[in-house]
Amino acid sequence: MRVSRKTLTLSLLVAVLAAGLLVLRRHPVDPDDIRGWVAALTGFRAAHPGPAFALAFGCYVLVTALSLPMAVWMTLAIGALFGFWQGLVLVSFAAPAGATLAFLAARWLLRDAVLRRFGHRLGAINAGIARDGGLYLFTLRLIPVLPFFLVNLLMGLTPMSAARFFLVSQAGMLAGTAAYVNAGTRLASIDSLSGILSAPMILSLAALGLVPWLARPLIGLARRRRLYRRWPRPRRFDRNLIVVGGGAAGLVAAYVAATVRAKVTLVEEGRMGGDCLNFGCVPSKALIRSAKLASQMRRADRLGLGPAGPDPSFRRIFGRIAEVIAAIAPHDSPERYRSLGVEVVAGRARLVDPWTVEVAEADGRTRRLTTRAIVLATGARPVVPPLPGLSEVGHLTTETLWAEFARRDAPPGRLVILGGGPAGAELAQAFVRLGPAVTLLEQAPRILSGEDEEVSDLARAALEADGVRVLPGHRALRCGRDGGGKWIEAEGAGGVLRLEFDDLVLAAGRRARTEGFGLEDLGIPAGSVIGTNRYLETLFPNIHAAGDAAGPHQLTHAAAHQAWHAAVNGLFGFAWRFRVDDRFLPRVTFLDPEIARVGPTEAEARARGIAFEVTRHDLADLDRAIVDGVAVGFVKVLTVPGKDRIIGVTIVGEHAGDLLAEFVLAMRQGLGLGRILTSIHAYPTFAEANRFVAGEWRKAHVSPRVLALLERLHRFRRGERG
Repeated sequence: MRVSRKTLTLSLLVAVLAAGLLVLRRHPVDPDDIRGWVAALTGFRAAHPGPAFALAFGCYVLVTALSLPMAVWMTLAIGALFGFWQGLVLVSFAAPAGATLAFLAARWLLRDAVLRRFGHRLGAINAGIARDGGLYLFTLRLIPVLPFFLVNLLMGLTPMSAARFFLVSQAGMLAGTAAYVNAGTRLASIDSLSGILSAPMILSLAALGLVPWLARPLIGLARRRRLYRRWPRPRRFDRNLIVVGGGAAGLVAAYVAATVRAKVTLVEEGRMGGDCLNFGCVPSKALIRSAKLASQMRRADRLGLGPAGPDPSFRRIFGRIAEVIAAIAPHDSPERYRSLGVEVVAGRARLVDPWTVEVAEADGRTRRLTTRAIVLATGARPVVPPLPGLSEVGHLTTETLWAEFARRDAPPGRLVILGGGPAGAELAQAFVRLGPAVTLLEQAPRILSGEDEEVSDLARAALEADGVRVLPGHRALRCGRDGGGKWIEAEGAGGVLRLEFDDLVLAAGRRARTEGFGLEDLGIPAGSVIGTNRYLETLFPNIHAAGDAAGPHQLTHAAAHQAWHAAVNGLFGFAWRFRVDDRFLPRVTFLDPEIARVGPTEAEARARGIAFEVTRHDLADLDRAIVDGVAVGFVKVLTVPGKDRIIGVTIVGEHAGDLLAEFVLAMRQGLGLGRILTSIHAYPTFAEANRFVAGEWRKAHVSPRVLALLERLHRFRRGERG
């Protein structure tokens, strides 16, 4: 068996360290030994000061790098040999140099193995080290809660740079080094190490280690004072919280504030309910439902019935969509929120200063309100690419298509959709099932590029089976009109392609609404999203952003999750703040079959260095899927190698979004596949697929040795011998 260089090096280092420790255990060092060494070396040092300094430096680096427990004694000896100042210079450079060698050795020998096994857990730790690692290391050097050799090894597993490690270690060890070197100058009077550091000295070092941590809130306070000094702070406030935007994030933020009896105002310029109710989730899923029924009617012969022509009428379909929106709208209405205690104002909000919001109301009045905290939930708008000729041919977006198609009786004959993400793919499948000839253009090499390649391929196959012309790897160049009507040109691997269309729908992403809210006057960074930290604070700690405006997920349930944090941090951040944890955020693409996911895909896990195993159960073997004639798709679970702890899940198939909920709960609560396997699932249901994939994992991890022993036991109990 081939042994790697790293394994050989690690084995050699362990052997050297073990030998050194064995020697020191059999011949422990004491003050008399140190005095003897100093007496023997004093003459050499006097005759050869340069070589003596270099030799002492090299020995000290070696001892520190190998983590041998004699660095303290060597420091005393160096103090006695070279005096305080020379000894301090020698040790203050040799000690961090040796520590850095140990740090680099740990990084080279162990880091890859640790990342492969624990990479999924190290994200937050590495982020903390990147942010506060210097302070942690400085404190550990002053107050050695962990032995120094452990500090060296553990820091080598983090992304901290070697230069930073060296400099912080040197600064942190300087005070203790000075104490021991100074003690070494009085070596004749030392009987034990306990006499070197007095209680006041120990307390002084501890206090010095706490200084950076105690200084942080003071530094933060100074920064805040400098940040806010341009604006006069109100003596009293009209509100505890003002929420700008009445979409998913704004509604949740206002609801949370009203629930805890805060005085809250919600300002919305357009329709309450935002994109989700009026242009996104609700109308698109209503459209998908009608389209799915139309597809099922055409394919009724698969269930033993005669196929039927659905005769889709856009006026009726989009009329139903309007009815669905109207049925859900009261949940998000001003009347409901006023009944909860929220002041709802129809108007345009603009931030005047960090505490003042000017509201231009719908009736023409303008008023200013002061508030302790602000939540920006301004939403996002569709991206309109700078495509030559676009204004000439006209276009629809995911916002404008609903009103436009509601006015028509018949669907367009030819529809081109630009953008192969979830929204574009959903619309392409829905519309092709209702009659139009649909072409889906995507610049990336594949549609749904955020999913694993096999999922993208399955989605493309489903779209093409319904009749969608899918063109990934095609970049839109220009649009125009001629005698044949409207056209768009796109460039792909095979050259430039011209596509004629009746309507063009843009589904190429969304961008945060940031203009006109006064953010630029306050200096709040805002591009495709409003810049926030892990607490959803903007540049100003009392101004938060949530939802599509803050990104990056642009999902309704993500907006609600962020809104809770933004509201609570805005109201109670003076005492305690909560970081946003989106590790277990589910995502669903409502194609047929549905695609649902939580956690990383296989590709993402590999890119992040996360070690994983894959367990899979195909829905072709699920009784309920066979009964319903939808035996397509799979449940795929990524787990920690050798363990049932879930890292990520991808489900493709009927009701995938509903099936995912069990895995989200398990991941959030730290439950493994074993718990899912032992839970009773009703038969016949799609949820059984979750239990079956857990059973597949268990089957793959049964020990062959245990099975062999069980076989022998059963043979013995049958009375068989041999």
